[in-house]
Amino acid sequence: MDSPILTQLFDQLHLDHTSGRAVYLQFADAVLGLIKNGHLGPGQKLPGSREVAALLRINRITVSKAYEELQAQGWLESFVGRGTFVSPHLPEYEPQAWKKENTPAAGKMAGFSVKSDPRLAVPLSLVTADLHLDDGFPDPKLAPIKELYRAYRNQLTRSGLYHKFGRYGDPYGPEFYREALSRYLNETRGLKTTAANIISVRGTVMGINLVCNGLISEGDVIVSGAPGWNKAELNFIHAKARHMTIPVDEYGLVVEELRQLCRKVKVRMVYVTPHHHYPTTVSLRLDRRLELLSLAKTYGFIIFEDDYDFDFHYKHRPLLPLASADENGMVIYCGSFSKSFSPAFRMGYLVAAENVVEHLANVRMLLDRQGDHILDNAMAELLNDGTVQRYLRKALAVYEERRDLFCDLLSHELKDVLSFTIPEGGMTVWTEFDPSINLGLLAGKAQRKSLYISSGISGQYPGYNSNGTRLGFASSSKEELLKSVEILKGLLR
Repeated sequence: MDSPILTQLFDQLHLDHTSGRAVYLQFADAVLGLIKNGHLGPGQKLPGSREVAALLRINRITVSKAYEELQAQGWLESFVGRGTFVSPHLPEYEPQAWKKENTPAAGKMAGFSVKSDPRLAVPLSLVTADLHLDDGFPDPKLAPIKELYRAYRNQLTRSGLYHKFGRYGDPYGPEFYREALSRYLNETRGLKTTAANIISVRGTVMGINLVCNGLISEGDVIVSGAPGWNKAELNFIHAKARHMTIPVDEYGLVVEELRQLCRKVKVRMVYVTPHHHYPTTVSLRLDRRLELLSLAKTYGFIIFEDDYDFDFHYKHRPLLPLASADENGMVIYCGSFSKSFSPAFRMGYLVAAENVVEHLANVRMLLDRQGDHILDNAMAELLNDGTVQRYLRKALAVYEERRDLFCDLLSHELKDVLSFTIPEGGMTVWTEFDPSINLGLLAGKAQRKSLYISSGISGQYPGYNSNGTRLGFASSSKEELLKSVEILKGLLR
């Protein structure tokens, strides 16, 4: 090479012949790095392919392919008889100190400011242990996976593929699914819906987020019970709403407290889990349900009804949702098949007045153009042929047996260190431990014994003193429940 500086620059380039990335692309990346670092300026002539090949001990064709690649991207220009040059149209880059292994910081830290809220940075509680007393998940071994697979495959093999795959679909969700779901909700929950009252979403969290995006403005007051579900509350925070809490007792949300609050501030929305309050699993008593609906009409606030596990109730037929008694269009009802089948299946829905659904569909397209229409239609087949209904009857009986065994084990083996009320429904037991027990330390010790339990931190609120956590029983077999309680007993002995 004519220039000793260029010789030194190219001599320091590192090419890994054992890497899965083609050598010519590695060389092209290296030359690009020299340009971006300011070591090769606009209009500068590059050494010929023969010289570079000899210096780096690579094939001349490899060098030529790299130059061609950079020419195609606009970084280099080549002229017959004159050679290859850095494009003169590039801006001047400030020369940077040479680094043998140049790993740019851009992959770790953005060059622009990020206004983050530390309240949103909640650690994920991922269940990795072999045994699990989880947050109340279903047992996927019971779910009709084969039937769902067959219904999904049917969607892929039938005619009309263009209308299924060749174009975008309805942001509301496919009409076939919404009609099937409308019939199912009307029959099982006493709702009075049509397909126009339903929008398909990817689970409860998306449903809450969509409502916050579409119907909540900065400063709006949102009320929920304490303790509550932090995923919902984080959505309220992110929407810049003013989140306020009221107590929950053995009969659910203390609605009289809400009445007093409504006299002082303008409430925009009340978030409630009336069937089994999260996390304590208590049901909202009938008189409070009726009073809540009356307050919504009087003060004009939205009721967001999160009915995450309506299908599982053991003692008697469950109270119907608030939405079934809503005569004034105040309730947005949210449900999910994720708690029935598996959290891995993101299948949820919102039910509301037609104008609300239309508005939310328009907002949804800004975030998620449409849901999974193939999965939705597969689920519609299982609703129409009764598969879902048969599965739920079977699962209900199994989960009731597991609940009874688990509660019996807790009563006999751990009665000195915890207390609980047998849940009338759902898939978890709200368990309050002796104040001397550190649930965080207990959860860590259990994890080392390959047993997952929650530390209970999500249920801790200022002014709410309960050393409690949710212990799920539905996803474990009887043998696994026996082992899990035995491990807890050993750790607490």
